[in-house]
Amino acid sequence: MVVLFLLILLQISISSYANIEGDALYALRRAVKDPTNVLQSWDPTLVDPCTWFHVTCDSENRVTRLDLGNAKLSGNLVPELGKLERLQYLELYMNNFVGSIPSELGGLKNLISLDLFHNNLSGFIPPSLSKLSNVRFMRLSHNKLTGKIPRGLTKLHNLKIMDVSNNDLCGTFPTWGSFSKLTEESFMNNPRLEGPELMGSVGYDDRDGN
Repeated sequence: MVVLFLLILLQISISSYANIEGDALYALRRAVKDPTNVLQSWDPTLVDPCTWFHVTCDSENRVTRLDLGNAKLSGNLVPELGKLERLQYLELYMNNFVGSIPSELGGLKNLISLDLFHNNLSGFIPPSLSKLSNVRFMRLSHNKLTGKIPRGLTKLHNLKIMDVSNNDLCGTFPTWGSFSKLTEESFMNNPRLEGPELMGSVGYDDRDGN
């Protein structure tokens, strides 16, 4: 009886997470235009989102990948994406997403790859992204991002690729920590970006969302 009770509790827990994650993904579907019906299989009446196209789950039916690159989607990213606690890959590149990058994405502690390049995203790079301790790839190029580069990103020790080129960022870019491995190509074509900042130089103003 005890084993059966524990199994029931586990099933309830898995189902609860599935509902939370399904609701989060469906919030994205409601927020975007989908002219080619890429998200047609995203049916909120199903038990969990693991049967939806472009969604990958682990053995416990928790969402680990969202693959919607080059899907002709347009609209805003939703803060509910931050509820996908085990998400490792967020692939939303080459669409027409607009608006800001939700700060809630900084809560995705298992994220390995954040690919938002070739969209029309605007606003600041959220400082909360500096909490993504497992992230290796952060590609935000070819958007309309403004403001300064958050210095907290230099503490992402697993970061291998960081690309913020072709935006409208300003100030300077750091050359220490994880950024010491990056080339200037990662920052090119930001007309208001002044160049590299050496650690220990004049104090950096980290306000304005950075």
